[in-house]
Amino acid sequence: MSFGKFSKAVIGIAGVLALLMSASASAQSASSADKWKFSLTPYIWLPNIRGTLKYSVPPGSGSSPEVGIDAKGLLESLDFAMMVTGEARKGRWGAFTDVIYLDLSAGRAAVKGIDFNLGGRPLPISSSIDVGTSSSVKGTMWTLAGSYAAVTDPAATLDVLGGFRYLDVNASTDWRLTAAVSGPGPGLVFPRFGSISQSVDLWDAIVGVKGRARLGTGKWSLPYYVDIGAGSSSLTYQGLVGVAYSFRWGEATLAYRYLYYDQGDDKLIQNFTFAGPALGVTFRF
Repeated sequence: MSFGKFSKAVIGIAGVLALLMSASASAQSASSADKWKFSLTPYIWLPNIRGTLKYSVPPGSGSSPEVGIDAKGLLESLDFAMMVTGEARKGRWGAFTDVIYLDLSAGRAAVKGIDFNLGGRPLPISSSIDVGTSSSVKGTMWTLAGSYAAVTDPAATLDVLGGFRYLDVNASTDWRLTAAVSGPGPGLVFPRFGSISQSVDLWDAIVGVKGRARLGTGKWSLPYYVDIGAGSSSLTYQGLVGVAYSFRWGEATLAYRYLYYDQGDDKLIQNFTFAGPALGVTFRF
């Protein structure tokens, strides 16, 4: 088909679609449910962070550490953070995105074991010989999903959702032990001082539900969110429950949020949890 015929066909199809849309619009009265609605929510999340970094053995090094992280509050170790959620809705259909960037230093890191690349479990070591291990973690998490409003009752709403979550993590650890650690074979020694870093990109498909229950006919409500997924991770899931107060321009929300990641096998992210309070302000337009 020539470009001229193709462009005429496109114009013709567009014209038919325009007529159908015009006829559909004239056949039903316009309502607020047919209009696009948007919201933007900057927020602060202050989770406790726990988990294990299982570094791969660098080529030629012979060994690498397994490091436990236990940060009791994000403000203890936070260097920089950005958190924002956006949503668009039209009728029962919607789409939302959530972006988090964190740059933190976990001061309570500790070497839990040493992998000598012998095909077995890392050799556990006593916490008493760790006298100064520190780790830093930089990461970006991006969630993008579409949703459908399955329940739209004035007293409660429920959306089913599906999409993906992306996590980019760059982890670094500097360790300091009281002495070098000898391995199970000749010539296998883990040095007393050292550093290691590793990056990983995780793409996971997710499904879940979100919505809210209203408290009477006033301005208070209880928002909730749950998802679960897998892909690059063996398992990831997330949950949130909170209380919100509505204003003419939007709402303020105080919530508790829990996020879990586990790559499984011998990969970098092992049983990581982020759990703590979150405070956000939603602007609707």
